[in-house]
Amino acid sequence: MKRIVLFLATNLAVLVVLGFFLNVFGVGHYLTQEGIDLGALLVFSAIVGFAGSFISLLMSKTMAKWSTGAQIINGSEGATERWLVDTVRRLAERAQIGMPEVAVYQGPPNAFATGAFKNSALVAVSTGLLESMSHEEVEAVLGHEVAHVANGDMVTLSLIQGVVNTFVVFLSRVAGFFVDRVLFKTERGVGPGYWIAVIICDIVFGVLASIIVAWFSRRREFRADAGSAALLGSPQPMMAALARLGGLEPGDLPRSFESSGISGRSGIMALFSTHPPIEERIAALRARA
Repeated sequence: MKRIVLFLATNLAVLVVLGFFLNVFGVGHYLTQEGIDLGALLVFSAIVGFAGSFISLLMSKTMAKWSTGAQIINGSEGATERWLVDTVRRLAERAQIGMPEVAVYQGPPNAFATGAFKNSALVAVSTGLLESMSHEEVEAVLGHEVAHVANGDMVTLSLIQGVVNTFVVFLSRVAGFFVDRVLFKTERGVGPGYWIAVIICDIVFGVLASIIVAWFSRRREFRADAGSAALLGSPQPMMAALARLGGLEPGDLPRSFESSGISGRSGIMALFSTHPPIEERIAALRARA
């Protein structure tokens, strides 16, 4: 709750500062003269920007189960399932969070954690991960996911997404008003120039925003790796798990849950990747050791 209040307060402060500078440089005055309520636009942008992020967060567990086919286990299904549940319970107790739901899904090596609340999260691993890694390596991956939950990363990432969405919506519409008035000479209401500019700016600003969100997501991966090392008492298991993953073909997750997994993209798409290169993650853990 404290994290949510802090980010909402930060977002409100940023909006106030943005409104101040728009007025200082005459943009706010110009928009007001054109019949545009700058305050209402800021509020509208915040509502639109945060609505999607929070709805996605609240529905994340349900959507994760549906999109991956993950099946919740309780440990009674067999020895492997019992070990998984017991391991997650032990890690959750060390992290001082409520016991997450534990699930297994069919697919190549990967794992993810999701959920809106620390004490009712979901941790899922693929069959490919269980088949290709040792118990110690799987435990390290589970520690990584539990650390995500303990750090409140799902909530934080949703809030960051909400903030950047707010500015995408706001700046796109401000640009649309200027284009409509200056280039298309629309005198009343809004014309085609407004809608064309808004659509183009939504795309361009949205791409830039996704780079910012991806950068933040990569930072949190280092923290989750460090969290796994702290929960297990050594960085070696997580280093071994990452090294093993580096030699495997990681399984793709649905795009909406890619940031919750344990691997990302490479090459030119690394700029949009939610995960740092495995070599950098191992190097960070080695520095801790």
